[in-house]
Amino acid sequence: MSTDIGAVQEVTAGDCTDCYYLDVNMYDTEGYGSVYILDDDQPAVIETGLGTNYELILEALDELGIDRDELAAIVVTHIHLDHAGGAGLLAEACPNADIYVPAAGAGLLIDPTRLVEGTKNAVGDQWEFYAEPEPIPEDRVVEIEDGDHIDLGEHELRVHAAPGHAFHQVIFEDLANDAVFVGDAAGIWIPETETITETSPPSDFDLEECLEDVETLQSIDPDVLLYTHFGPREVGDDADAALDAYATVLSEWVAAVESKRAALEDDEAVIEHFADTTDKADVWGERKARAEAVLNTRGVLGYLDQRD
Repeated sequence: MSTDIGAVQEVTAGDCTDCYYLDVNMYDTEGYGSVYILDDDQPAVIETGLGTNYELILEALDELGIDRDELAAIVVTHIHLDHAGGAGLLAEACPNADIYVPAAGAGLLIDPTRLVEGTKNAVGDQWEFYAEPEPIPEDRVVEIEDGDHIDLGEHELRVHAAPGHAFHQVIFEDLANDAVFVGDAAGIWIPETETITETSPPSDFDLEECLEDVETLQSIDPDVLLYTHFGPREVGDDADAALDAYATVLSEWVAAVESKRAALEDDEAVIEHFADTTDKADVWGERKARAEAVLNTRGVLGYLDQRD
C-alpha cells in the first residue's frame, strides 16, 4: 500500500467539506497513522501523531494556506502518544493555537514525565519511533469533557466520552460533516483490505466500556468515520452494522486471548502465540504487526486480571 507519506488528501467521503488528512508514517509504517486538518474560520488540527514527522503537519498547513500563527486549535482524542505526542511540538510552532485535551489526561501532557515512563514500559523497543514530547504550557491547555463543544466556524466539534480504550478518551462529532473523529473507539480500519481490527493496549482497556463506546457511536449514527488508524471510511446508512462488526471483532479477540491463557497457563507464551500468528505482517510489516499483537494481547490479559 502506498499512501504518499505527508501528502495532503481531501476527505471526500460522504458530504465532508473543509476536511483533509495526511499519513505521518507512524512507526515507519504506511497506512497506520493519520492526522486531520479542518480548514475553517478557526482552523484545527485533530490528532498529532507521535511527534516524529510533525514537520509534515506544518507543511500540510502551509500547503492549505493556513499560517502557523492562524492555527486556532490542536485537538486530541486522548493522551496516548500516538495521538498526542506531537501536541507540544505543534504548540511551539503555532503560538496562537489552544490545545484541547480531555480533562482526565490533561495534566499528563502539561508534565509528560509519567506518560513517557508508562509508554516506554508498554511499547518496549518501539520507543525508538517516538519523539520526546514537549510539555504544553498550562495556560495553552483547554480541558474538555463529555458535552462540551469546540466552535471552529462552519464546523462545531461535539465532545462525547469514550473511555473503553482509555479512561481519558473522547470522540469528536463534526455535525456539519455528519462525521466522527473516532480516536481508537471504533478499532483500527485497514483501507487496503477493508477490514477492521482490534485495539486493546494496556493498561486501561475495558471490554464492556468499549462496547458502550460502540453504542455511543451508533447513537450518533454518522455517515463517515474518521480513524486515526487509518483514514476516512464512509459507512452511510450502514453505521450500525459497521460498528456491530467491530463489537464482534473485539469480543471475539478477548475470548481468543482468554481461551489461549486457559490452554497455555503462561502469559508470556500467550503473548508469543499471538505475535507469531498475526495476519497483519503483509499490511504493516513484520515488526509493527508483531508489536501490535504483543501490545493488544497484554492489554487483554490486564483486563482479564482486573475483571476477575
